[in-house]
Amino acid sequence: MKQTAGPVASFARESNIPLIQPKSLKSELLVASLQELNPDLLVVVAFKILPRTLLGIPKKGCINLHGSLLPKYRGAAPIQQALMNGDSVTGLTTFILAPAVDTGDLLLTKKVVIYPDDDCGSLSKRMSHMGASLVMETIDGIDNDTLTPIQQDDSCASKAPKIKPEMCQMQWRKSAVKIHNLVRALSPVPSAYTFVKGRRMKIFKTSFSALPPVTPGEIINADESSLVVSCGSGSLELSDVQIEGKRRMTVTQFLQGFKLSPGERFGA
Repeated sequence: MKQTAGPVASFARESNIPLIQPKSLKSELLVASLQELNPDLLVVVAFKILPRTLLGIPKKGCINLHGSLLPKYRGAAPIQQALMNGDSVTGLTTFILAPAVDTGDLLLTKKVVIYPDDDCGSLSKRMSHMGASLVMETIDGIDNDTLTPIQQDDSCASKAPKIKPEMCQMQWRKSAVKIHNLVRALSPVPSAYTFVKGRRMKIFKTSFSALPPVTPGEIINADESSLVVSCGSGSLELSDVQIEGKRRMTVTQFLQGFKLSPGERFGA
């Protein structure tokens, strides 16, 4: 439970780069510190909404990196939302910050393919490297005056709200496709979960099963290496799980110490 510095703060300290860590974005000291720096540009990634007092400080404005092809998936969870919806393509966008969330004029975009075996962890990692390059390209374009901001088409906008705890519980009455995509979107954190024999179980990875469905949430098969559960339509084989009080493990490891039988049910 020790408080530790994040990677940006650690890098700044190691490189002797001035580091400002205000408790509030409305801090007068923060405003004064940034005004004293007199920056050309502010770059914001995965942060809070900047107040107008900060937006007006840099001469060339503030830019943001967002994990979707704006105006699609405005909000805190664009990568998760793309996976939940089963998209095969998403993207990255740099844009000029405006007071309203993710509404500023577009600068550069880059499409990103979503692979069938991607989850939020793998997709986020790949997009982080691509996003870093896109930010650098955007900064160069601003510096060279080669970018023309494009206004977003609000009629094409969609939302990607923050992931809330109640969104993580699996509803077995839904289709296998929807549940599988929910698991992908929430893996590895915060992770989708269900209950079995009164205990909470996180599920990190699933695959589609050819076994015909029965009652939603009912176990169709449970042997030494396979655990298949019925959904509202279709069925899913569970691969990586974590029962409460234990570490993450494969289903094979899980079934060695937690006996389940066909006909038993998952759910609240």
